[in-house]
Amino acid sequence: MGPVETAVRSDVEELGDLVGVEPSLSQMAYRLAREIDNASMASCEACGEEIPAPENAKTLPQVNRELRQTLAQLLKGRAADDDDDLGDLASVLKHV
Repeated sequence: MGPVETAVRSDVEELGDLVGVEPSLSQMAYRLAREIDNASMASCEACGEEIPAPENAKTLPQVNRELRQTLAQLLKGRAADDDDDLGDLASVLKHV
């Protein structure tokens, strides 16, 4: 597991229990993160060491955008839940 996938998995884990489409979105995020990790490095044919993979440079920005959009969609529902909690408190205080 590379550094991007490790970070994404840690971020998703912090969300706690996943509901609705969140499990699917998280799996998409893991896969995209893995693609970014794999696209950034390749193995040298002569020595086998990892080297930058210039042939993947063209697709890396697109995969990166897709990962950002997937993570944003995953977090979108969470932000609404936080606002709703505050909205309920405001309505209760109006009636006091």
